Amino acid sequence: MNATALLIGLGPLLGWGLYPTIASKIGGRPVNQILGSTLGTLIFALVFAAVNGISLPTGMDLVFSILSGIGWATAQIITFQSFTMVGSSRAMPITTAFQLLGASLWGVLALGNWPGTSAKLLGGLALILIILGAWMTVWTEEKTQEKASILKKAVILLAVGEIGYWAYSAAPQATSIDGMHAFLPQAIGMLLVAVVYSAFLSVKGKEKSAFAEAVSYKHIFSGFFFAFAALTYLISAQPNMNGLATGFILSQTSVVLATLTGIWFLGQRKTKKEMTITIIGLVLILAAATMTVML
Repeated sequence: MNATALLIGLGPLLGWGLYPTIASKIGGRPVNQILGSTLGTLIFALVFAAVNGISLPTGMDLVFSILSGIGWATAQIITFQSFTMVGSSRAMPITTAFQLLGASLWGVLALGNWPGTSAKLLGGLALILIILGAWMTVWTEEKTQEKASILKKAVILLAVGEIGYWAYSAAPQATSIDGMHAFLPQAIGMLLVAVVYSAFLSVKGKEKSAFAEAVSYKHIFSGFFFAFAALTYLISAQPNMNGLATGFILSQTSVVLATLTGIWFLGQRKTKKEMTITIIGLVLILAAATMTVML
């Protein structure tokens, strides 16, 4: 692995690692966050496509790429909702664990990954480690019925959101184009969901329209971080760079930065014991992710 490939492979560490913390720091409601983030992603994608002379795909390639973006944006709205319930430092390890579980199971059931008994046993062990690691990151010393109830609701929300993240990853597999050509239509699908969601809430009239709130447009900045991460991951996963397996492992390091920055910069405090167990849980998640892509 050369230095250039490594630096590109670590792009998701910065982009996806800082994205939830920046979005939470800017504030606003989930609708503000998704509207600004997807707008920022589309701006980034348009500039990238223009600089590289990439045109929109056609036919079903376009449809599936847009569906991929719709899946991500739908899931991200749910993830933003969970941030308001338990904070990004607890929500991010859980959603990462669900994404790893979903990707692994999809690979086994649909793509024929983990051939042989030994691979399936090791893969099963990795999935158990992912679940254990996620549980450790949300463990608390001070247990109350109210906190347990909120956490349970957040976990259920994030589990439902995995359907959208699965679509984000799986839909492009039905196309004949590479990730860089799918990037712009994905961004279009993301913004489409954000606009429809924002318009729906505006029509309900219970809250101020997200289109008229300045905080929505401040989130364009956070959208740049997501877009940077998504693009560098697509490049990193190419065979002449890090390849899909190594690129995937490097991208998962983002959960560490997302969790720790949420604790350090957003006031999502943990006791010394909780912090120790959280770090062990993060290590387990990363170790299990490495196992799944090496099988």
